[in-house]
Amino acid sequence: MTLQTPQPPPSALRAVLAALDDESTHRRPAAAVLRSTPGPLLPAHPLAVYVLEGPALASARRTGWRFLIKHGTAGVVAAAEVSETPGVGHTFAHFAAGPYLDSTVQALRQAWQLAQGSRIRHQPRLLSMPGHYATALWLTGPEPGGADDLLIPLSPAPLGVTAHRVYQAGELLTALDRPEVDGAPLLLGRG
Repeated sequence: MTLQTPQPPPSALRAVLAALDDESTHRRPAAAVLRSTPGPLLPAHPLAVYVLEGPALASARRTGWRFLIKHGTAGVVAAAEVSETPGVGHTFAHFAAGPYLDSTVQALRQAWQLAQGSRIRHQPRLLSMPGHYATALWLTGPEPGGADDLLIPLSPAPLGVTAHRVYQAGELLTALDRPEVDGAPLLLGRG
């Protein structure tokens, strides 16, 4: 598998760069780490963000882009999300912090390791599955939503799902669609 790094639209990158330069965006609670980080902050690892709106990957729609924000050798310190609005373009939405940052970096490392020595080309995307309280790195094959698609659930993962295990897309979606236990929804866990 080879990994094809996605290229964000120039307007998405401009929106993130403008937010990084705008001190007012740094006042939000999720941006606290940006206020205490001296030196240059750079957007890296752009990932198209998709939201799963049905039982199959074909129902996922792109809602924007997420950039991991790096600070020199300190690594990833935050994420910046850019919304995509048809007819309007890309606008900065928010900065984010928390466990998904390190988990995204770990999943990207896993994807690069998987890419070594394989002929199938995959493109990494971020898949939000709000109906399952889950997010995964989605490695799309030549035909998104096809048999070659892989999902790497980020931590924290829903109960019964192992974070950072590489799943065939159909296998993970089937596991997530299992019925509720005793009429109560499953709780989040590390899997």
